[in-house]
Amino acid sequence: MRLLYALALISALSACSTTKPTQEYDARVKEKGGSRQADPPSSGSRQASSRQAAPSDSRQVAPVSSPAAAQNAPRAAGDWAVTSIKGKYLIIDSSTVRVYMNLTARQPDGSPVTNPSDLSGRFQIAYVLYPDYNNRERLGYGNVPLNDQTLVREGDHLTLTFDVKRPKDVVSAVLLTELTEVSTGAKARNDLPVRFKAVKLSDRYALFDKNGQLPQLRNYVNIGDTVVIRSVDGSSKPLFAFRYKHDFDAASSPMNTSTRPAPRSLSVDSTLTITANQPFTLPREGLYYFMEDTTDAYGIGLVVTDKRFPKMTRPDKLIKPVLYMSTGSEISELNQAQDTKKAFDRYWLSLMSGNEDVARRTIKAYFDRVEEANRLFTSYKEGWKTDKGMIYIVLGPPDRVQRNREREVWVYNRRANVSEITFTFTKKPNQFVEDHYELVRYIEYQPIWYPIVEAWRTGAIRE
Repeated sequence: MRLLYALALISALSACSTTKPTQEYDARVKEKGGSRQADPPSSGSRQASSRQAAPSDSRQVAPVSSPAAAQNAPRAAGDWAVTSIKGKYLIIDSSTVRVYMNLTARQPDGSPVTNPSDLSGRFQIAYVLYPDYNNRERLGYGNVPLNDQTLVREGDHLTLTFDVKRPKDVVSAVLLTELTEVSTGAKARNDLPVRFKAVKLSDRYALFDKNGQLPQLRNYVNIGDTVVIRSVDGSSKPLFAFRYKHDFDAASSPMNTSTRPAPRSLSVDSTLTITANQPFTLPREGLYYFMEDTTDAYGIGLVVTDKRFPKMTRPDKLIKPVLYMSTGSEISELNQAQDTKKAFDRYWLSLMSGNEDVARRTIKAYFDRVEEANRLFTSYKEGWKTDKGMIYIVLGPPDRVQRNREREVWVYNRRANVSEITFTFTKKPNQFVEDHYELVRYIEYQPIWYPIVEAWRTGAIRE
């Protein structure tokens, strides 16, 4: 598996077949929205000028989930490296915000860095505050100590916690952090828009583990998990929740330039009340929306999934993501099959001309990407269904990401026979999540997209 919360920064796709598939690949189901609409905002990227503790200047941000890490220089296989960063802040009071960052790093042998002392002994971290992505005035900066008090292990990554003081008369800012590997000077950056005055529930509350100690920087939990929605001060208060049992559509093809249908209303399936800062479980799958007041415009969205998510293992679920590499007739046959497992096996074997080894390898490669798309991009719906998830599954991690307040651009420039491909995602307001983007679609993607899809269909993709 290439990554945990965000992927390895540079990876290449193998050479792809040039055979063009049938136009049926364009027959995608259009995306639905809702009155509690399902279309999103996310964070952008911006870099700073270099001076003492402040991060250095660059406008490139790395290909991870938003917000993301950035690399200034290629990393040799034997280097220590921070491969991804994902951040979240919570307002403590009118003068301070607390920042949480999940750091994924690797040792020279490729194994994950899970010991805080290994990271603190080799890296330094600094931050700088800017008024906006297009304004380089420095509002404040500082160093962050890396020690047992600020770094905690969580699985195969580390969580960093530090506080940032509000500059005088500042309501919001962009926080740019930079981790530097001391011996090589290699850098990893993260951009995080912060508000010092609460506008949304998510400015003050976030999903934590059942002990209320570590933030869970994601928008999903598994069914039956015990979790906490908590604030920094730990005060208890009721939060109201709506549950929506809605099967959102998968992303349409990058070439589908037809007008998107008007958002549809989401029907409330049930309601419940929880207490903030107290453990609770959600026993049914669905999209949950938590609010302080039922009239609030923005709350906290949470997708409750089956216990295996972000993995997909059940045949009835495995057949869904192959939409991105299938014809309309193939999808119809899979959906109508009485024995889904047999239909799924028959689908892959027919594509691979009966070669079980090639089919097995291709299935693993494809669904490894589906799992990472779920882990990285789940918003109000599963990550594989999002526009980012679709591009990631088919093309893999981008080689470079550029981001500002309104958009995020994925750049692929290490692909065979293609000098450079870019995909632009625009940030959309959404009451469920902070990080929803929609792809800007162009018919001109056809000569790039079809050969890569055909490479999946012939087993030419190698991970």
